[in-house]
Amino acid sequence: MGMWKRLTSAPHEMGAGSDPAYPFFLLWLQLITCRLSFRCPSHVKNSQQPLSEVEIDSLHWFHLQDFKLEFGHHQGRTSSVWHGGTATIVESPGDEVWGIVWKMNTSNLSSLDKQEGVEDGIYVPIEVNVHTQAGKVLTCRSYQMKDYVCGPPSPQYKRVICMGAKQNGLPADYQKRLEAIETNNYAGPVPIMEEIEAAIKAKKINSA
Repeated sequence: MGMWKRLTSAPHEMGAGSDPAYPFFLLWLQLITCRLSFRCPSHVKNSQQPLSEVEIDSLHWFHLQDFKLEFGHHQGRTSSVWHGGTATIVESPGDEVWGIVWKMNTSNLSSLDKQEGVEDGIYVPIEVNVHTQAGKVLTCRSYQMKDYVCGPPSPQYKRVICMGAKQNGLPADYQKRLEAIETNNYAGPVPIMEEIEAAIKAKKINSA
């Protein structure tokens, strides 16, 4: 399995014991902050809080070596939420995935797993080692799609990923790679996209 392993959702798998407030780290592929906030209010971007396991750089993004970002349909079925392929990571020697790492409480595991489709057997949680800009390593939780058929994302799903990459200042060349992702040109309604845009707008108004 290389530098990753599959996990169950039980907190003890993350070393948490019985403490629901024990922190774990999440490699977040969708990137945009408010998307995570919908379900998991305890999340803290790692640059905002010192971590005991590793000295974190002032920048809060990390890269995952020997993996690549793919999009697909679980068991060939198109997502009824995003109307296109959704993100996963797969082992691919020589490639890399950039993402955001968050510090979260294990009390949020069930809601996070539900959001990511673990209960429905769509995704499985895995543990991966990501690298900081200084070359340090941090063990994180991420999600990998099971039994999927490759397929392009909808423009809306791609937009969420690209918005998040820009919001969090991922490397410019990686942002260009995300912008170059081909979509399925779906032009219908995507209610969750409207929720995200409304949340972003509300945040801008509140911070004005």
